[in-house]
Amino acid sequence: MRSIRHVVAPVAAILTLLGCSPTDGAVLPTRPPSAGAAGIGDRDFPLDGNGGYDVTHYGITLGYTPATKRLDGVTTIRARALQPLSRFNLDLSGLQVAEVSVDGAGAAFSRQGDELTVVPATPLASGARFTVKVGYGGEPRPITDSGNLGTFGFIPTADGAFVAAEPNGAKTWFPANDHPADKATFDFEITVPRGLTALANGEPVGEPTTSGGRTTFRWRERHPMATYLATATLGRFELREGRTAGGVPNVAAVDPAHRDSLDKLYTVSGEVTDHWSEVFGPYPFASTGGVVDDYSAGYALETQTKPMYGGFSPDESIIAHEIAHQWFGNSVTIQRWQDLWLNEGFATYAEWLWSEHRGRTTADAHFAALHARPASDAFWTYPPGRARPDDLFDDAVYKRGAMTLHALRKEIGDRTFFALLREWVQRHRHGNATTQQFVTLAEQRSGKRLDALFDAWLFQPRRPA
Repeated sequence: MRSIRHVVAPVAAILTLLGCSPTDGAVLPTRPPSAGAAGIGDRDFPLDGNGGYDVTHYGITLGYTPATKRLDGVTTIRARALQPLSRFNLDLSGLQVAEVSVDGAGAAFSRQGDELTVVPATPLASGARFTVKVGYGGEPRPITDSGNLGTFGFIPTADGAFVAAEPNGAKTWFPANDHPADKATFDFEITVPRGLTALANGEPVGEPTTSGGRTTFRWRERHPMATYLATATLGRFELREGRTAGGVPNVAAVDPAHRDSLDKLYTVSGEVTDHWSEVFGPYPFASTGGVVDDYSAGYALETQTKPMYGGFSPDESIIAHEIAHQWFGNSVTIQRWQDLWLNEGFATYAEWLWSEHRGRTTADAHFAALHARPASDAFWTYPPGRARPDDLFDDAVYKRGAMTLHALRKEIGDRTFFALLREWVQRHRHGNATTQQFVTLAEQRSGKRLDALFDAWLFQPRRPA
């Protein structure tokens, strides 16, 4: 790392002999620049995200060749300093960094683990808006978790890549403030061998262009998005495009191995989007749809505007779950991973509501079947209101989370409950939220003290009565 001279603003003395106060023309003290923290402050994931700045936009330019698994990228990040910064970190796993600049000037940088430390040529003032540009390349290495997270991040496939990054796999393919607390808008420019398709969040910008045997696809997500929801999935796909009955642009894409699922994916995604728009409030984004890739991930992910289904044709229940996440998790995003039930409990309850809507099993019957599990069942020992970093996606986070909502519905009544859900997504639209904020809003709208209910269902390691 080359040495950088730090520029520190002078601190004026208080001239008591002259009777001057700090407001009598004296220069007020300013904080000297310091390093941004290596984590955003989530105690369960202490090195995820970074302190000292807020990202407003990512511009991601990628070239990928499946035959060699080589990725070359340039990511341009627009951000705002939250403190005077002498240096700051970005999250980046593997991949070799070739160059970094800040506001067009070359910046020193170093690597330690998944932390890329950037030292701008001139320290950044608090409140300053700045642009970071990182050139990098190599073979992406997805993350394989020994617990229940599976494999995630940028996952090479035979014909391209399956890209699903929850909880912290965005750093496997672009430098980022990789934590859901810092949302931003995105532009993608992805170049692949001719004959392949590159899919990303949001909507296409112009038509694909082909030159020299390679095709470039451009996508833009103009609504704020958490990094784990970003995707750049690519390969051979068959597409169906149109609009839902309610007028929302709808894009469904499937690997040829799953071509029989294309029409169902397109139709059900559209029906679910329109129905949730009536139940939860207006659809928060500009398009909907889904992607089925021929990679056996063992999971689906609610990637913003285009849920990903890893190697299987999803049934209605799963589609209902992932599309519900567009409201709960994507538009209203958790501030800390411990509140994951706000994503998964809500989306699981949406499955039950979809079943009710279709005239099948009612939400009450789903609730009763789960509550019939004996008190000794291990299911009751995991309080869903405090998701554990070593068991983040436990069944209880999903199902006990959903049961919490049904218990609340029964306590405050349907009219208040569904009005509450609509107000929740409207109040925190495109922002972040916490469990305490939901509890407070539920009490305000119902006029009831609900702390005992939420404590029993979310925080106690036992079956509620």
